[in-house]
Amino acid sequence: MCNAVPLRIALLGGVVAFLAISQRTAYPQAGAQPNSQLNPYRTVEHWFTLPEGRTMGSTSSVFIAPSGHIWVADRCGVNSCAGSNLAPVFEFDPSGKLLKSFGAGMFVFPHSILRDNEGNLWIADGGGRDGKGHQVFKLTTDGKVLMTLGKPDIAGDGPDTFNQPNSVAIAPNGDVFVSDGHNAGRGNARVVKFTKDGKFIKQWGGHGTEHGQFEMPHALAFDSKGRLFVADRGNNRIQIFDQEGNFLDEWAQFSRPSGIFIDKNDVIYVADSESTDKEGYGHNPGWKRGIRVGSAKDGTVTAFIPDPSPGTAVTSAAEGVAADAQGNIYGAEVGPKDVKKYVKK
Repeated sequence: MCNAVPLRIALLGGVVAFLAISQRTAYPQAGAQPNSQLNPYRTVEHWFTLPEGRTMGSTSSVFIAPSGHIWVADRCGVNSCAGSNLAPVFEFDPSGKLLKSFGAGMFVFPHSILRDNEGNLWIADGGGRDGKGHQVFKLTTDGKVLMTLGKPDIAGDGPDTFNQPNSVAIAPNGDVFVSDGHNAGRGNARVVKFTKDGKFIKQWGGHGTEHGQFEMPHALAFDSKGRLFVADRGNNRIQIFDQEGNFLDEWAQFSRPSGIFIDKNDVIYVADSESTDKEGYGHNPGWKRGIRVGSAKDGTVTAFIPDPSPGTAVTSAAEGVAADAQGNIYGAEVGPKDVKKYVKK
């Protein structure tokens, strides 16, 4: 009996500590409410030009080079490049002038585009058909293939195969990280790590809701500390890891993340293109679709650009997001088949 009170106190202390950690992990912003931030941006449409007769297809990724040039990989005017002879990779200058395009016949379902610190492009092809796809490409900015990861049109979960790869992030030392898997409850749900020359190092993940598990890991980004941010879209959260795959934190205050971009000042931009109050796919009650801007250092959310047509389709407005050195935001859109620009009012 003499140990009962200390035991109860210890157990109570453990519960309080657990709740404090859980609340801090899910909501680093004490007292913040979903969708409550102001929108200090205005939308700029039709900022780019394409050749006569060419229209922008579905885009789920956009990237801004240090020069300010904007790189986009669309899906050949529609939502797939299968059977198309159109070039899906575009480079625009800051005024929206098209500088070059390439990549005809190379991809099935371009899902992400990234320019690394050495000036090379990385494109994840998230589909498979006709002997192409389920691969990650390293390219020059003129479209020359420097390296490929995965096997063309072979879906797998091994160290040399992917099944719908979504995104690529390059660590400061050149290691390559790929998020792999685009279906909830089936297929792959993992992050795969390679050396800079494409040798498999490790993987982690699997379907589920526990720390280190994923449902549709849809985008990757590094912050200035080298932490890896994973858009765990199907679980309505961002998970943060070190480069060995050790779990560090979980954030829900950026809603259901489809795209993540972190700039050199650790400003984080997160696109939610799917949240809905309806039961079923995209269920994330109380959260509105749009782009949230905040801090990758402490998780605060400072601005919210609302989706102009939330809930009208499975996906709407921006899935991919990036920002230039001036803080202008670019949103890559699958449903509307467009890339929007957002500038400070």
